[in-house]
Amino acid sequence: MSALPAATRDWLSGAGLARLWEGVRKRLESNGVQATGSLRLTAMNAQERNDLSLLLGKPLTGPAVTVRLDMLDARLRASAAGLGLRQTLEELGPPLTDRRAARADVAARREQVWSSLTASLDASPLADHEWSRQWYDLLRRTGVPRGVPPQAAIRTLQQAVHILTSLLGPERGGALGRGELAAMATGSAHGLDDGTWLARLVQRGVALAHGTEFPDDAAGRRALWRLVSVTPDEVSSTVLTYGLRPEGQGWRERALTERAEHHAEAHLTPRDLHALRLQLPAGTLVHICENPRVVEAAADASCARPVVCTSGSAATVVFTLLDALAATGCRFAYHGDFDWPGIALANRVIRRYEALPWRMGAADYEHLATRSQAAGTPQLALDGLPVSADWDPDLTPAMTALGVALHEEATLDLLVDDLSHHRPPGGRQRWS
Repeated sequence: MSALPAATRDWLSGAGLARLWEGVRKRLESNGVQATGSLRLTAMNAQERNDLSLLLGKPLTGPAVTVRLDMLDARLRASAAGLGLRQTLEELGPPLTDRRAARADVAARREQVWSSLTASLDASPLADHEWSRQWYDLLRRTGVPRGVPPQAAIRTLQQAVHILTSLLGPERGGALGRGELAAMATGSAHGLDDGTWLARLVQRGVALAHGTEFPDDAAGRRALWRLVSVTPDEVSSTVLTYGLRPEGQGWRERALTERAEHHAEAHLTPRDLHALRLQLPAGTLVHICENPRVVEAAADASCARPVVCTSGSAATVVFTLLDALAATGCRFAYHGDFDWPGIALANRVIRRYEALPWRMGAADYEHLATRSQAAGTPQLALDGLPVSADWDPDLTPAMTALGVALHEEATLDLLVDDLSHHRPPGGRQRWS
């Protein structure tokens, strides 16, 4: 039930006083909800001057007025309203928010996060290590990620200290899987998954403790875990390959060569790549494709050329394999989808390995689009923002003009033919 008489409430809620209450509300919420200071209204219309004159009990004739909030508070208390300024505003609208107190509360809870971290470090065997002070200072500078509540931040930081103590403290244990370590510390096997705040906290500490730079890629982060005998998941991600015949005589190399001899594809994990000696004959041309269907078709046709598939995204394991092949002197030719994500991925691979485009020119695209249309194949619209192709300045304009996306399957017969007959990737180049 309202504490304001109905007639008084209706009058105070009128349009003539709306700007006054809006300005007063902002002022009170910013100054600790105290009826102090003043508010200036300008460009008042006739109704606003009339209603404010009645409220203040004095005539107003000009277009502007300065209202002292303490006097307005006293005037309201002595009027039919019978309430102070704060109570009147809350009767007319939502409760006032003391933004000053709210800011102070946020600051106090934020400080609680760091005082809790200080206490956790001081109570741990890490307290006397220089790197732990550097770690603390770094975390203070970077702050808590947006959206993480203070209590959750305190819990995560305490977990980080506990994990770092187990990895770097005087009673460090033996080798652990990352999922096993995460489950012990957080109750979830995914608590230290790459990209989580907790994983970054722990990895920062490990990097500082070992005096190494914090890595900016997944392979570097896995290497960082190995520094403290933590084994990342190295079996769930794979790279699809075909026709790789490494020269080593270990059982892994022989197994991969045997699959190539039997025209069978192979899925290699990061764990495989660590153990394999991927030495191919110098100058071997490795074809890179985007879609697994190309590998499947190459295997079915018993093709001769080795192939590596990015599976549309080029995950870390893909680049790990390609880096290893590049280190042995392999050369590369790349083919992917004729759509904007496909062009972006092609740019990435071609730049990194100086790969030759493989049937990826404007003429190739136009030929395939014409062939597809003549065959009555449904046309897939080319969506998204155009991406410039590094290797052919005519390709992006041609794709934009026709507006048709062509996936790698549209080129499948030509790609398989190339892989079967040792043909060069672009038609003009010749390979020894």
